[in-house]
Amino acid sequence: MKGYVVRPSAAFATSLKGFRRNGETMEEPDDDSAETEAAEDSLAAERGSMTEGDLEQGSGLRERIRRSEKASRHLRHDSNERKTVEEVFDKATNFALNELMARGEISYLNGVVRAGKEARVYWGVAADGSPRAVKIYLTASAEFKKRMRYVAGDKRFQQLPNSVRQMIKLWVQKEFKNLKLAAEAGIRVPEALAFNENILVMEFIGNPPAPAPIFAEAEVDALDYKWTINMIRRLYKEADLVHADLSEYNIFKPAPKERVLFDMGSAVLSSHPESKELLLRDITNIVSFFKKRGVYEKAPEKILETVLA
Repeated sequence: MKGYVVRPSAAFATSLKGFRRNGETMEEPDDDSAETEAAEDSLAAERGSMTEGDLEQGSGLRERIRRSEKASRHLRHDSNERKTVEEVFDKATNFALNELMARGEISYLNGVVRAGKEARVYWGVAADGSPRAVKIYLTASAEFKKRMRYVAGDKRFQQLPNSVRQMIKLWVQKEFKNLKLAAEAGIRVPEALAFNENILVMEFIGNPPAPAPIFAEAEVDALDYKWTINMIRRLYKEADLVHADLSEYNIFKPAPKERVLFDMGSAVLSSHPESKELLLRDITNIVSFFKKRGVYEKAPEKILETVLA
């Protein structure tokens, strides 16, 4: 998932005003759509009442038009941002967040640090002040209908979900378990700290509010290539996992000699019926990326033979 950093706007801060410390009740986002529409109608009426003759009177009315256009754009942005907040923080997610706060896993949330079709990652803060990456999966996302192949065939999950919400809940558990398996094998991943429903709490990689750069954003070299190929082999041999969605967009590079693998939700066990196909795809993605950066050693099929040997 391509990442970007944003600071919470006034709209975002207002919408999250209930997300504060130690299990206090969180307020639902305000519904200001009617207010926004009324304000825009008023602005439109004001612009419509300005005749050609009025415009000829000079810069005063032109300035009023400029201000009204600017205000209208702000209102539309404000409304869209609130709509996004409402998609993330539905009632079930609010309840799940309250439970995590009551358990002391997080104290409060700041703004979004990464966003994708399936989830948004927030900069959270624990009770001791340490930063947390709080990944909240979108329960309204249609993307999860395409994810069944990564769950079917996984012997850890015998009963397959029959709804999107159940699928997301299972996906969060899967990602938590995969992070634990990778860490136990000595592979550097964000520490998995807690989960509840559609929310995963992890170690924050980077300097808040900015996450660490990913390979796609950083300078990479032959050492990064060797680390990645070795990581793929170790993940397969020692953790019994295939990442299954590996690319330059889910490896952090916080420092010149530090790399961190993340986005482990798709990872499947080596016993999965499609594990070899997914493993080759991971290798192909990495070889293609590094080849564009001027680093190439051997074809993906040859690397696959080495990993499986």
